[in-house]
Amino acid sequence: MSEKDLKKGTTTVGIVCKDGVVVGTEYRATMGYLIAHKKTKKLFKIDEHMAMTVAGLVGDAQTLVRWIKAEAELYRLKTDKGMSLKAASTLMSNILNARKFFPFWVQLVLAGVDEEGNHVYSIDAAGGAIPDDYVTTGSGSPYVYGVLEDYYKPDITTKEGVEIALRGLAAAIKRDAASGNGIELAVIDKKGFLYWEEKKVKEKLEELKISLN
Repeated sequence: MSEKDLKKGTTTVGIVCKDGVVVGTEYRATMGYLIAHKKTKKLFKIDEHMAMTVAGLVGDAQTLVRWIKAEAELYRLKTDKGMSLKAASTLMSNILNARKFFPFWVQLVLAGVDEEGNHVYSIDAAGGAIPDDYVTTGSGSPYVYGVLEDYYKPDITTKEGVEIALRGLAAAIKRDAASGNGIELAVIDKKGFLYWEEKKVKEKLEELKISLN
């Protein structure tokens, strides 16, 4: 197993809102007690209406991102429309379930908007796929769940969802040694995938008076 494969340590979050979904991660990758990389990408655009966050082994996660992205592109080419979140989560579940003896060591969040609504799926290494109102994964997830349980309501907007995601990720960064080095964020609604540049994330953190230290 390569050094790249061993890099791990993560906090990710996906939140269903009434007008879309919000997904976010932090950047740090660790190898035991070593901070192996400070700009590890863990949030990926799969299609215009779909994103995936990854936690676990970097090599496994990158393989699965390429796989589901290729399948989504093929589906769009064949049908001229985007794959539904249910279909994408089922496909990813089948891929993971088929590798029981040599599993992918990952925990995924698949989130997006389709004709049936706004969705967030938690997908585990064994292939279990569970839809929920919100999901957080990785070593910092207990801290994020504490924030989500306090702030989440079924009728929140993506604007409110962004604030909750930032508060949760900030809590994880402050308390989980395997999480840190900034926040990556995206919002998906009926208009499509909107990636938040690092400058915009920092400005929002300052507006909300949220510190990452």
